[in-house]
Amino acid sequence: MTSTVQSPYSNEQIAAWLRGLLTIAWADGDFDVQEQELIASITKNELAPKIKFDSLEIITPEELAAVLGKGTPAAENFLRTAVMVAIADGTYSPSEDEILQQFCQTLEQPENLLEALRHTLEHPQQITFPIASTGLTKRQINTLHSLQHWLDGLDIQDPRVARFLCKMIPAQCPFERNITLFGRKIVHIPPMCKINPLYEQLVGLRFRALSYLADKCGEDISPYI
Repeated sequence: MTSTVQSPYSNEQIAAWLRGLLTIAWADGDFDVQEQELIASITKNELAPKIKFDSLEIITPEELAAVLGKGTPAAENFLRTAVMVAIADGTYSPSEDEILQQFCQTLEQPENLLEALRHTLEHPQQITFPIASTGLTKRQINTLHSLQHWLDGLDIQDPRVARFLCKMIPAQCPFERNITLFGRKIVHIPPMCKINPLYEQLVGLRFRALSYLADKCGEDISPYI
């Protein structure tokens, strides 16, 4: 992790960025204190070892805006990665939605970008492929396509953010598995790509992050595969 690639972001910006992503990752309460400390340790010592963090606790929207700016390209790219982290586990929870809305408002990003995500929160059973048969209105489908296009616009430009995304986005679909009881299959959970309309964006982002680390930074990406 001795990349010499010149990042457009300062260490202060990346530190705030990673704290923001951790804030989203911890939002739904799936991580206990020990797990939070482990992820914070990995972030500080493995993913961004040269950054001096004042803390790796959650960050407020105001703190984030003070570092990334309001309505800036850095703020927009941060929000893209925050959305990806929010849906990386295949769910979009009310707590994640609340924090993303706060980030969106304070960073002065268009709040309608999260409308499609909120619909998946309210009606998760309706978000399947093909999208045209989901029961969404035409406006909701257009909003979803806009969100997909917006997420695809993320350009990986910093190795520390790329490493974080490679760690947080699963290498394989985490939901496709059989549940067995006494040696007999009792239920099959379908792959996330069948129920998550943003799965292609997740896969694409992870691939771009891996390619950036390998091709631009010359890093060994085998730990992430």
